[in-house]
Amino acid sequence: MKRRTFITLLGGAVAAWPLAARAQQSAMPVVGFLSRGTPDSRAGELAAFHQGLREAGYVEGQNVTIDYRWSGEQHDLLVALAADLVRRRVAVIATPGGTADAQTAKAATTSIPVVFTSGGDPIKLGLVTSLSHPGGNVTGVTFFSNVLAAKRLTLLRDLMPSAATIAVLMNPTNANADIDLEELQAAARTLGLQLQLLRATSEREIDAAFAAMAQNPPGALFVAADAYLTSRRDQIVAHVARLRIPAIYPRREYVGAGGLISYAAQALDAFRLAGNYVGRILKGEKPGDLPVQQPTKIELAINLRTARVLGLDMPPALLAIADEVIE
Repeated sequence: MKRRTFITLLGGAVAAWPLAARAQQSAMPVVGFLSRGTPDSRAGELAAFHQGLREAGYVEGQNVTIDYRWSGEQHDLLVALAADLVRRRVAVIATPGGTADAQTAKAATTSIPVVFTSGGDPIKLGLVTSLSHPGGNVTGVTFFSNVLAAKRLTLLRDLMPSAATIAVLMNPTNANADIDLEELQAAARTLGLQLQLLRATSEREIDAAFAAMAQNPPGALFVAADAYLTSRRDQIVAHVARLRIPAIYPRREYVGAGGLISYAAQALDAFRLAGNYVGRILKGEKPGDLPVQQPTKIELAINLRTARVLGLDMPPALLAIADEVIE
């Protein structure tokens, strides 16, 4: 074979490889992933989502492509990011980042399936018309965090019976914020507590909220359920440690980061279930036929190391019912 002929054939083969790779990639279904935060801040949730996909038979890069859209702290980007995924005609849009992401995706399309995770009641939030038969193009997983708000406040009162004022750190842009606040205010009246509301939607506002708290220290702190606040848990727990304030949290991850106590559904399992639903839809199931899944277990986690730093004696009754105690 002449050298020029060989080079020509080799060049044609090299050119064909990327074409073949692109053809294989284009044959894969594409999942749109819409979320606030960043990959680093949502690493645990992202891993759980991938686990659910694997359980349904899908592995990123092998037989499914995931098109990620992260808004970081720029929540106003969600609408444009969702519209971009719709234009790209992805097979499914997953919104594990929370209710606002799900509502944005639902508003962007009535034809592309949407799989959400949400802390609130998806019926009240307008995501579905029924938990058992969602109908339409939206389904997912809810852990009803707002329903647990009153119970968390009661646990905090039991832990700090002398506390008359409880600070509440809340993200006002969360779609569940008003519902959560109503639940908390009703519970506070029943328990005879005063609430000190602090709002934060960014890293800077979190710092400002704790600066205000330092000027008027509460008896304890209640951190409301919110995906963005959870992504800033290290920052929040560090502030709480500096102020030496007992606090209750809506996710176990806070306790793992050094927080005192949490009472919550197994959130990471919710993200796994969402990933599994995405896989089932890719296989042909309709979102309207997949019932909204709910938590099967609520867990109480306590960090005794943090309790000792605060000089707190945890009530034996509370320790007896704890699902996890960090020594």
